[in-house]
Amino acid sequence: MKKIMFVCHGNICRSPMAEFIFKDMIKKQGMENEFFVASSATSTEEIRGDIGNPVYPPAKAELLKHGISCDGKRAVQLKKSDYAKYDMFIAMDSNNIRNIGRIFGSDPDMKVHKMMDFTDRKGDVADPWYSDRFDVAYKDIYDGCAGLLNTFNR
Repeated sequence: MKKIMFVCHGNICRSPMAEFIFKDMIKKQGMENEFFVASSATSTEEIRGDIGNPVYPPAKAELLKHGISCDGKRAVQLKKSDYAKYDMFIAMDSNNIRNIGRIFGSDPDMKVHKMMDFTDRKGDVADPWYSDRFDVAYKDIYDGCAGLLNTFNR
């Protein structure tokens, strides 16, 4: 079983969108038993004590437009101990890559990747927190998830 962790800054927009888009893709292909998929934050900004904030309403609404539910998801923080538990960490942007490096210290097994590296566009996933363009983020994430899934179907 492949274990994949999607990562962004707060775990309320892009990384939960990626988590649930990827889960939807693998379910549609009958591959849900081949993966364990989760998402997390590099910061604690969306976590109060032991309870994380839910998915940001516009991100949740964008997923629902595509028939994807993220009910029950709450923000969690990436931990150093996660490195041993997951096979891949998929970051949404360059800042996430830098912050993942600070949390893990190193990446000896080359587990950390950027989402858009699984597309032909490269770069960062558009951040809807600042642009309010959840549709653009959805497309970036969908394309990245499709490219990631294709790496397992070769």
